[in-house]
Amino acid sequence: MIINKKLVKLFSNVTEKAACGAFLFKGKNDKIGADQAAVDGMRNQLNLINIKGSIVIGEGEMDEAPMLYVGEKVGTQKGESFDIAVDPLEGTNFTAKNLPNAFSVLAAAKKGDLLKAPDMYMDKIAVGKNLPKNVVDLDFGTKKNIENLCEAKNTTPDKITACILKRPRHQSIIDILKLMNVKIKFIDDGDISGVISVAYPKLNVDIYIGTGGGPEGVLSAAALHCLDCQIQTRLVITDDSEVKKLKNFGISDSNKKYNIEDMVKNDVIFCATGVTDGELVKGVKDCGNFFETETFILHKSSKLNEITKNKINK
Repeated sequence: MIINKKLVKLFSNVTEKAACGAFLFKGKNDKIGADQAAVDGMRNQLNLINIKGSIVIGEGEMDEAPMLYVGEKVGTQKGESFDIAVDPLEGTNFTAKNLPNAFSVLAAAKKGDLLKAPDMYMDKIAVGKNLPKNVVDLDFGTKKNIENLCEAKNTTPDKITACILKRPRHQSIIDILKLMNVKIKFIDDGDISGVISVAYPKLNVDIYIGTGGGPEGVLSAAALHCLDCQIQTRLVITDDSEVKKLKNFGISDSNKKYNIEDMVKNDVIFCATGVTDGELVKGVKDCGNFFETETFILHKSSKLNEITKNKINK
């Protein structure tokens, strides 16, 4: 099930519009306004595309979000059927405070090819390409995963860099990494870019590990699927209401581990447009009569992997 490459440009326009909307709130300490502007821009642009689109990863369930909610129909409802995963503004706090690594992100696949992950915590572990299949596993534990990675890379723990969200819940993982003398790259938010960093040697991240958002896990998997990397995830239940949420999403096994092929099947398009400058892409630039954007674009079947600049009229 190959996606027509002509759709790549149309989907990248979607994240560009969202990023430009959020950019207007950069540094204004209004994360709600920034997110709403991104949602508006993304939704309006999505609805111009001749597809039968359905949001499978979005702003929440229908009773939680008025727009881009899970199940919402987008596009003109003409043409082929697509599942769409979106995060209109990854890094609302980054935008509000004018900090790096805020961007707008989207993944698109044919209907049924993206995991419908509820908005709840998800354990994640990811590594780059050209490594043995299943070299890391959530059930191995931190120590064994680092040892396996060292063996595969023919190196020692002190030469390994792990990326992890700086959260109290990760203290036990951090303690083990420090005992093993592993270098740690902490991130404050936005684990999509953290996960994707394992794909690029210049970013010097060998492994991503920790617990973050479920929707972000699927979006990250879409990118890593295009880049021939590995990611494994598992949803984390924190209260009884989430058991019901899993059932609503058709998930019966809460302990199931999801490898990349379980989250993203067949072809996929991934787009991420910078709002503020970051490691993957630069942020929106105000050029007077227009905005200049930078977008990271991946397309699995065409092996597209590029960063494009575009001018968006105000």
